[in-house]
Amino acid sequence: MGQQETNYDTIFGKMALNMGLCTDKELKKSVEELKKRQPSTPMILRDLMLKLGFITKTQAERLKTTIKESKVAVKQIPGYKILGKLGAGAMAVVYKGQQLSLDRAVAIKVLPKRFTENPEYVARFYKEGQAAAKLNHNNIVQAFDVGEAGGYHYFVMEYVEGKTVYEEISSGKVYTEAQALDVIIQVAHALNHAHEKNLIHRDVKPKNIMITPDNIAKLADMGLARETTDIEAAKTEEGKAYGTPYYIAPEQIRGEIDIDGRADIYGLGATFYNMVTGRVPFMADDPSDVMRKHLKEQLVPPDHINTSLSAGVSEVIETMMAKKKEDRYDNVEELLLDLEAIRQGQPPIQARQRFDVSMLEELEEGEDIEPEDEYYEDEAVGKYRAAVIVLGVVVVILILALVVLLVV
Repeated sequence: MGQQETNYDTIFGKMALNMGLCTDKELKKSVEELKKRQPSTPMILRDLMLKLGFITKTQAERLKTTIKESKVAVKQIPGYKILGKLGAGAMAVVYKGQQLSLDRAVAIKVLPKRFTENPEYVARFYKEGQAAAKLNHNNIVQAFDVGEAGGYHYFVMEYVEGKTVYEEISSGKVYTEAQALDVIIQVAHALNHAHEKNLIHRDVKPKNIMITPDNIAKLADMGLARETTDIEAAKTEEGKAYGTPYYIAPEQIRGEIDIDGRADIYGLGATFYNMVTGRVPFMADDPSDVMRKHLKEQLVPPDHINTSLSAGVSEVIETMMAKKKEDRYDNVEELLLDLEAIRQGQPPIQARQRFDVSMLEELEEGEDIEPEDEYYEDEAVGKYRAAVIVLGVVVVILILALVVLLVV
């Protein structure tokens, strides 16, 4: 993992955003205001966000301490030289370093001390390293080492020069169909490799896809990865929504136990959608509202937003993002068949077959209603016939009564 070294303001802003202390809009407004003030009235981002009321003094101090601790921590890791900061996540700061024994650049993720007090965070941190270590693929960020030094837990991984897909989208880029297909196909191969190892990523999103200067896509961050065979972990997490709201699969939102590779296909589909339209599939101010839309709201087809897209790409994305996992691709290999077909100018056979099947199922459901209609029709006829019989009986009785009167 890696990118161009960033300064303190960038690290502070990213951590504030990833830890949910401010919104994306608030951070962007702060950065814009900071640029306007330079160089006449210089101010660091932390102080400006405090002044604007986007973070509290306590939150600012906590972030400052976390960044300072991480810097101290990396200096204590034996065998590595620190070259600069790379970025920050919700739970860690990432540094660029040099592995002295092999003279190679690496990325070092450090878990702040306040998180080490929680055994769950520590266990998850090590699980990320262990999961990544099981994978060996050109499109996955490689794990090198995981350990503890001076009371700090660290994870050493491959350093990747380049930018994330998220950074490119945030800068205003809307991927062409060909550009997006190239990236999505590479990530699909990465997921296929992970799934073959019984690992599901569970957090496929633009922020976790790096693009190198040579246009090699690298899937990163195995922090939420889970083995499909780990039933104990699945039961522990039952009912909890693990994932990122804009890209999370419906079954992850519901906290289902039997999550499988189709959840990653959904996340990749949401990422694909974001890349070719410039916007996320479902938007709302509150994360819970976003997740509700994933569960209930119909997806606006991507070719309705970006009319330059082929119908095939739209069909594939809609199949990837089907609400019911049974309506998605069964596995990544199926998905790759359609992605490669589109790249070669052919229709997506798998997606169209699924569409045809779903249409047939709807027709069959409609036909099931017809016998009920016939039943109601027969019932009505029966009632009519009964009424006629009753009326006939009444008429016969009246005639007999009349005859009796005449005789008398």
